[in-house]
Amino acid sequence: MKAVVFRKDRGLVYEEVPDYTVAEDEVLVKTANTGFCGSDHSLVAGGHLADGYILGHEISAVIVEKGAAADGPPVGTRVCIRPTYCGKCANCLSGRPHLCRVHRRTAGIGDLPGGFAEYVKVYPQMLIPIPDGVDSRNAALAETFAAALHGINCTSDRKGSALVMGGGPIGLCAVRLLKIFGYSPVVLFEPVASKRDIAVLYGADQVFDPLAKDADQKAMAAAPGGYRKIFECSGVKANINRAVLLAEDAGEICIVSMIFSPVSLEAPFLVNLKEIRLTASNSNTHAENIQCLNWMAQGKLDARPLISDYEPLSRLPDVYRERIDTGLAVKVLLKIGKEF
Repeated sequence: MKAVVFRKDRGLVYEEVPDYTVAEDEVLVKTANTGFCGSDHSLVAGGHLADGYILGHEISAVIVEKGAAADGPPVGTRVCIRPTYCGKCANCLSGRPHLCRVHRRTAGIGDLPGGFAEYVKVYPQMLIPIPDGVDSRNAALAETFAAALHGINCTSDRKGSALVMGGGPIGLCAVRLLKIFGYSPVVLFEPVASKRDIAVLYGADQVFDPLAKDADQKAMAAAPGGYRKIFECSGVKANINRAVLLAEDAGEICIVSMIFSPVSLEAPFLVNLKEIRLTASNSNTHAENIQCLNWMAQGKLDARPLISDYEPLSRLPDVYRERIDTGLAVKVLLKIGKEF
C-alpha cells in the first residue's frame, strides 16, 4: 500500500510499504480522509520519531476486514479512530480514559502506525461509528473539535466571557463550541487576518490582532473586569502571563497548547490576588468525539471552513515543506481513499 512515512534523513516521504496482515483481535480500515495536526508538525520538526513511522490520527475510514475474534461494528461501517483504554484503572474509573496508562494504544501519534496511509490496522475498541449525515471530511476533523471541547470541559461552570488565544484549528474550534455553550462575549486573539475571518464565521463576537499595541485595551473593553475563561491555544509562552493580566477575579486559564520549554510567571502574586485557577488539557475522550460528531449531524458544527489545503496523500511531503512548515496553512486535509 501507499503511505507517507518519516525518514530520519529525509523527513516525510511518500512510498510503498508492506500491506497489513490482520490478527484475530484486529480490524483493518480503509482510509478516506486524514487531517494533519499541529502535533504531527511538532513530531516531524523535532525529529522525535522512529524511522519509517506513519503519522496521522485525525482519521475517517471504512471497516474492510475483521479478525475472527474482533468485536465491534461490522464490515462496511464508517468510523473514526481513537485510542484504546482499559476501563479499570484509576484514571478510567474517574472518567479520564484518555489518560489511561494501562492499555492505551494510539494510532498515528503513539505506538501504532497512523492514517497517512491507504489502510490502518486498529483494535475494535478504537472505533467510533460515524452518524448519518456526517461526511468523511467533517468526520476526520471531529477530533479537532473534540480537543477544543476537552479544553472547555477541563474548566468549571459554562458561563461568562471567554478569550481564545490563537486561531489555529483548535482555537477556532473552541470559538465555535464556546458560542454553542452560550459564553458571551467570545473573543479571539489571532495575528492572521484569514483566521480571524473564520472565527467571525464561527460566531466570535470580536477578534483582535494580538500584535496591535492596543489589543489588550480593546479586549478588556469587550469584557470589563476581565475574562471568566481564557484558553491558550497558540503555544506562545508570553500568552500565559498575558492571560493572568486579562483574567477576571476567580477566572480560569486553560493551557490547551503544548509548550515544551520552561515558562515563568512574571507576576505570580496576581494569581494569588485574583485567585486565578490555572489548568491544562490533554487529548480528548471517545465521549467528546461522539458529542462533536452528533453536533455535526445536527448541523451545529462544520469543519470545512477550517480546510485551507485539500490534497492527495502523494502531495503531503511537498505540502509539509511549502505550507505546513512555513505556517501558511490553516488545516491540511488529505484525500486518501473513497470519500463518503
